Order: sequence, then C-alpha cells, then structure tokens
Amino acid sequence: MASGSMHEEKTKNIQAVKAKGIIGAIVDHSIRIGKEEIVAMDMAVEDVYNQTKQKVTLLVKNSRGKAVQATLSARDLIKKKAQVILGSRSWEETSSVAELGNQYGIPTLSFADPCPSWATERWPFFIQASPSKNLQMKAVAAMVQSWGWRRVNVIYEDTDSAVNGITPHLYDALQEVGAQISPLTALPSFPNASMLCGELAKLKAEQCRVFVVHASLALAERIFQMAKGMKMMEQGYVWITTDSVTSLVHSMDFSMMSSMQGVLGVERYYHDKGRKYQDFYGRFQYEFGLKYPEEKNHEPGISALEAYDAIWSLALAMKEDFSGLSGKIQFSEQRLAPSVNTFRIINVVGRSYLELGIWSDGIGFSVEVGENAKNNVSMEIFGKLFWPGGSLNAPRGWDIATVANALRIGVPNASLIKRFVDVEYDLLTKSYAVSGFSIDFPFDGTYDALVEQVRLKNFDAAVGDDIPIISKRCVDADFTHPHTESGLVLIVAIQSQSNRSWLFLKPFTKAMWFLIASINVYNGFVIWMIERNYCSELKGSPLNQIGTLLWLAFATLFSPQGEKLHSNLSRAATLVRLFVALIISQSYTASLTSMHTVPRLEPKVANIGTLRNSNAVIGYSRKTFVKDYLLNVLHFNPNNIKNFSSFEECADCLKNGRIAGAFLEVPTSKVFLAKYCKSFMTTGPTYKFGGYGYAFPKGSPLVADMDEALLKVFETGTLKDLEDKLTASETCVEDFESDSEILSLSPGSFCVLFLFTAGTSTAALAIYFFHSKYKMEESTPAHKRLWMLILMYCTRSVTSSGSRSSEFYTICNFCLRLSLNVAAPPILRVACLIR
Repeated sequence: MASGSMHEEKTKNIQAVKAKGIIGAIVDHSIRIGKEEIVAMDMAVEDVYNQTKQKVTLLVKNSRGKAVQATLSARDLIKKKAQVILGSRSWEETSSVAELGNQYGIPTLSFADPCPSWATERWPFFIQASPSKNLQMKAVAAMVQSWGWRRVNVIYEDTDSAVNGITPHLYDALQEVGAQISPLTALPSFPNASMLCGELAKLKAEQCRVFVVHASLALAERIFQMAKGMKMMEQGYVWITTDSVTSLVHSMDFSMMSSMQGVLGVERYYHDKGRKYQDFYGRFQYEFGLKYPEEKNHEPGISALEAYDAIWSLALAMKEDFSGLSGKIQFSEQRLAPSVNTFRIINVVGRSYLELGIWSDGIGFSVEVGENAKNNVSMEIFGKLFWPGGSLNAPRGWDIATVANALRIGVPNASLIKRFVDVEYDLLTKSYAVSGFSIDFPFDGTYDALVEQVRLKNFDAAVGDDIPIISKRCVDADFTHPHTESGLVLIVAIQSQSNRSWLFLKPFTKAMWFLIASINVYNGFVIWMIERNYCSELKGSPLNQIGTLLWLAFATLFSPQGEKLHSNLSRAATLVRLFVALIISQSYTASLTSMHTVPRLEPKVANIGTLRNSNAVIGYSRKTFVKDYLLNVLHFNPNNIKNFSSFEECADCLKNGRIAGAFLEVPTSKVFLAKYCKSFMTTGPTYKFGGYGYAFPKGSPLVADMDEALLKVFETGTLKDLEDKLTASETCVEDFESDSEILSLSPGSFCVLFLFTAGTSTAALAIYFFHSKYKMEESTPAHKRLWMLILMYCTRSVTSSGSRSSEFYTICNFCLRLSLNVAAPPILRVACLIR
C-alpha cells in the first residue's frame, strides 16, 4: 500500500475515534509506569470533557507484563468497539498487539522503547508514540566525551527493543566521539543471583570502569544492589543510566537510592516551570495518592506526561493548534511523539537527586534553558559532581587490575639489548627478575607470537622497548605511539679512506683544478705576449716558446719572485695573479692539512645494491620482522641471510667477514655503535617502519593514557635524557691505539707526489744523457778514450785514501789545458778548476 493511501486511511481511523470516542489502553498495573499512565489518562479524559465537552470513553486492560495477556486484552478491547488501542511499553507486547490491530484495521499506538524501523512498514496501522533513542544516545556519548573516557561497558536488558534500537544508536554515537563499547553484557529480565554476580565479576576484572545501564527499573535495582555488594560503587567507577531508569528515579525508595550514590542519569527534558505543568503536577499528586496509597512518592514522571498528551492527541483528532505538556505534538510518518532534542542530566546524591542541567543537540551542556543560557561542550560547566565512593574528582574511566587479578604482562625473554629488557631466572627463588618494570611473564617465542598472546588475552599487555610496530601486528593488538625513532639501517665495517695516494687532489674539485690551470695558462700567455718584445729569450723556435709560456704560467704559482718583468702591464697582471695564487695556495694548504690530520673513514660497503650484486651474506637480529623485510621488500636471496642473537656475535661476524653487513632497527643500532665505536658505521638510507611501542588488547583504555604519558615524556625532554643515558652506558670496547695510526702521515699518503717528482727528474736526466751521448758520438775517438780514462780515474780516486793527490793534480792540469781547446763536460771543467 502506498504511503499516501496509508496516511489517508490512518487519518480516517483517527477521525473515527473522534466520532465514537472509545479508546482502549493496555498497561501493566503492577509497575510504577503503568500506575502513572492510568492516573494520567484518567486526568486527560476528564480535562478533554471539561475543556471541549467531548466525551471520551477509556477502557483500560492489564497486560501483567506478558505478551500473551496483552494479546488477550487487545481482543477484548476490539470486541468492545475500541477504535484505537493505546499503551504497551514493551516491544514483546507491542508486536503482538500491532499484528492483531493490523488484521482488524484498528490503529495501535505504542510507547515501546523504542520500536524497530521496519515496524511501521510491516503494520500500516501501527503508530509509534515514543521518541527516537538516537538523540538520547548522543547525550550519553557527549557525557563520555566530556570526561575523556574512551571505552564503555554497556549493560542492557535482553529484549528486542534494546537489541534493535538502543545498542546500534549508542554504538554509533560513541564512535563519533572516539569511544568504544566493550563486549555488550545482556541480562534477562529476571536473572538469578549467581548469574548476575558472575556477569558483574567479569566486568570488574576488566580495566574499563565506565558502565551504561539500559534496563527496566526492577532489573536496574538488582544490578546496583549487587554492584554495591561487590564494591563496584566505589571510587574510580562511573555509572550512567538511560531514561528507562532515570525517568523513574523520583519514585525510588531510600534502599535503592543508597545503592546508586554518584550515578549520572539522562532523561527527556520537559518544561516543569510553567503554570500548566504546575496545575497538572498538583492534581496528579492528589489523584495518584488516592488511587495508590501504598506508593511513597506521588510525583509524576515522563511516562505520565506521555500518556496524558496521547489521550489529548487522539481525542482531538490531531488538531494543529494543540500543545501538550511535553512539547509540540505531531503525527506524520506513523509517529506520534514530541520532537525531543533536549535531555536533563541528573546526579543521584543522598536520599534524592540533583538536576545538574541539560544537554541539547548541537548546543552542548548548559545549566539553564533559554536564549541567555551559557553552553559548553564539557560537563565541567555544572561544577563539582558527586561520583561513586563520594569522590568529587572525575574518575579516569579505567583502572589497573586489583591484587586479586594482577595484570599479566608479557616481555621478550631474548631481547637483543639487555638494557631494554633483561630477564633473569633465579634458581634459588625459582622466579624471574625483570629490570625496568615489575613484570611476571617472560616469553620465549617470537615478537609476533608475543603480540598474538595479547590478542588471545593470555597477556594484558606486551611490554618491551624493542617491540616494533608493524601492520600485521596491529590486527591483533593496539599499540601506543612509538617512543623511539623508527627505521631499519645497514651496519657495515669501516675502513680508512681509499685512494689516499691521490689525497693531494682532494682539497679542490675537478672544476677547481681545471679553472686554476686555465687561468694560469691564460695569464702566462698574456705576460708572454707583452714581454716577448723586451726579452729575446722569449723568442725562438715554437717548442722553445711553448716551454717558456708554460714556465711563465706556473712559475709564479709556486715562486712569488718569478722572472724579471719589463712592462708595467705585465707587472700589474702578475701582481693580481700573485695575490690570487697566495689565497689559493693558503686555502689548499689548510684543506690538505685537515685531510691528513683528521681521520677519514668510509664504509666497506656503499649500499645494499652492492650487497645484492655481490651475492654477499648479510645478518639480521632473530625474533624480529627484519627477515621478512629483507626477503619481501629488499629482495635479498634467502640463502644469503644469517641471523645473530647478540651484539658480540654480530660484531664478530662483521669483523671476520662472515657477513658483509647487518640490518638493525635504529634504536638498536645506536647502542651497537656506541659499543663498537671505531669499527662499524651505518650506510645507505633508513628504511621506515612503525618504531617501538607497547602492545595492548584491542580497545584497551590504557592505550590513550599511555600515549598521553609518552607525549609528556617527549615534551619534557625526559626521553632524550633516557636515550642518552642508554647509549652512554655502553663503553666502547675498541683499541684506542688505532687513533695514532690514523692520524700519523705515512708514505702512502704522498707516494703519488714522490713518484711524480722522481719521474720528472728521471725523465730530465734521461733526456740529458741521451742528448750528451749524441754530442759525444760526434767527438773524436781519442776524446772519448780520454774522458773515459778521466772518469775511471776519478771513480777510483774517490774510493782510495787520497795518497794519489799529486797524480790527480797532474791529470787535472792536463785536462784544464785541454779544456781550453776541447769541448769537455762543464761539470768536469769546473771540477778541474777547483782542484
């Protein structure tokens, strides 16, 4: 049936009610809500007649809280010509009555709390009179958000209305404010004592201390009495009730109030300050006291107002100008409900309760209602609240386990760095000693297995300063923020800087050397062009001029005196060149000195590409995710991967060449390099991952508080101090004598220069001898023999005692005379003259 025709038919039925004026009502006479509804409906019928002269007949039946009895009552009302059936607050009663009413075309108006969304589609004559619970659950979530609680336990009565209506809305509302629901606790309407005690004991053993209760008044009374006996109504606990309980808090006796001290409640807001309500309030107290004298409290609740307004609405056939006690009444889309977006917040204290203020959707909390009200997103606007146990300070929403249920913390029993986590077993006491934290359960498996134990709740947390946060582990547990640097680095052995023979070229770059050579050749060319007109030595063969040009180009670079210049132009150019040469030479000297005196170390392996290409063996720390990363991300050969279990083993393998490099997490590498400060270094990039963190079960409220504590440690610099102490506590085990060897200059540092000058001198000497030999071949054979005789005699005289000085003198005189006429080597001529 189309929605338009359905609405028209329902309107006709409502109009029929106006014409005949017979309204049936099904209520539970044994509960407070039913009693209030009966009195309020009778008052409404009387007021309708007094104000409109319209007579309405009200037929009331008792459901006794059972769906079968509600169905029998509905059949009886239909037989008595009731045009509409009102009541039924439980969904079990409502569904049976709605099915029957739909068969006979009788509208059924329900106060069920709440009704499933599909009910109005299944039963066209069904009308929902209770407001949606969505906004009420948002009010509860706003309270949770106000105090920073991040996890909530929900205890609800296991009825269809709660499962289909309350819990989905509450779940969505809490998710919007960043809070989560622990596994829901569903209780039957009448649980036995052992069952109720067992369920509460399970909740007490958990860390979460925030409880939301959505149940009938009878079940809620048993819950709070049992919770009080189990010491769950003391400091640190938070209890919040929905309007199924809060709307009846006015009717509770002292016994129940005493077991609910500090409870916060949410109920629909209604304006109770106007004259109209005050008249209703006074009359209701009088009528209720007469009809039910056994009840100690005669105040009306929201259920009385709903029943009163419902009778008025049906009696007046939905006139637009009607305004009920609880707000504007509307009928559309099969709903008869006030548009409630404001809720009252109460706090149970002593024998009664305090009305703290209100919460409005889109506005927040406020103490008063109206345009001048001050709003705030926090409940702190209400001032000090009274919490369970008499505390005036807001609970943190979670607590560590009690002594009877101590936290079970898992720690790695084979941590690579003992200063992170050190587990020792005492044979005498047969117990474990864990340094740093008071933890009882060392674990010998892998880190993945350790986190898995957290998911299985064999451990309440996994603590260890070297538990890396990776994606697959986040599936099993929640991690705190990383408290260390994240990443994976390659550790390799170091060596002295290679190619030290060419170190003298390092002070300048290739471009700088090329520029120096070019500018000097250019300056030499300029001076040669200017001076060649003044000096005949700058002329001659092309080869001679080229040599002269190069000499002019570089001579002043090493000797500021240079050659004598004749032109002022060449002197000016040379002066500037000498200044530049001075600056360049001084810079070169300083840079080269630094390179020779400061140790220059470099890794034996440049990067992982070199490792892969050379098919080298690499190492990794066992019990980490590193192996998977090396295989799946960096694509190393699985046959070339070797694990190690200690720093000593890793260092020994690197020194002996059994592994070419080792992959360590950044925090671990810092401690390793602090211990082996002179033999190893990091090389290549840092491969990022999540860092180190603490693992907790999914949704644990401890995570957020641990994160907050870690942030404080970061911001105050405490963590930096701890890291410095951790690395400073490692004493370098290297031999300090190696420093002198590195700082001392060896022939290897200058061998290229020595070879260069020796080679130059040798080449010059070779050219000279070849040139001399060529000239000697042009002399007479007698001259050759004479010079050979002289050379042999000189050699012999050098090795003798000097007794033949007279002979040597005679020969020299002969040579001197001969040298005046014969071309002899200049050096020999000079020697003869000296002698």
